[in-house]
Amino acid sequence: MFLPLFSTILAEAVMRKSDWDEARALLELSLDQVDRWGEAFYHAETLRVRGDLELFSTPESLSNPEDWYNQAIAFAQEQEARLWELRAATYLARLWQGQGKTKEAHDLLAPVYDWFTEGFDTADLKDAKALLAELAT
Repeated sequence: MFLPLFSTILAEAVMRKSDWDEARALLELSLDQVDRWGEAFYHAETLRVRGDLELFSTPESLSNPEDWYNQAIAFAQEQEARLWELRAATYLARLWQGQGKTKEAHDLLAPVYDWFTEGFDTADLKDAKALLAELAT
């Protein structure tokens, strides 16, 4: 129980040490558990972290981080998990910002951020607000 959650959190920790192979194995374990047992409450976040892994690991990454972020957003929307949707949209918007896709990044993130009516002192909402301010300039 909670293996996808713990595997994803541990994957993020080992990513900080640049242990890409271990992080990939942990995320594969998490994704396998979702497929096998349907324990999907943390799945959107696992997909987002997998996007991070592809973004930061090696230039020869096997997949595109954008694909993983989009999967995370879509899954979060299916679950109506607004926090996970916001987090994944923020990461994808930041990626697009770095690629010069400022308008697309803003258009992706703004409606997700605007859905929230409280919790503006949380790290995720502060991060999204700061990124939206950068994208507006």
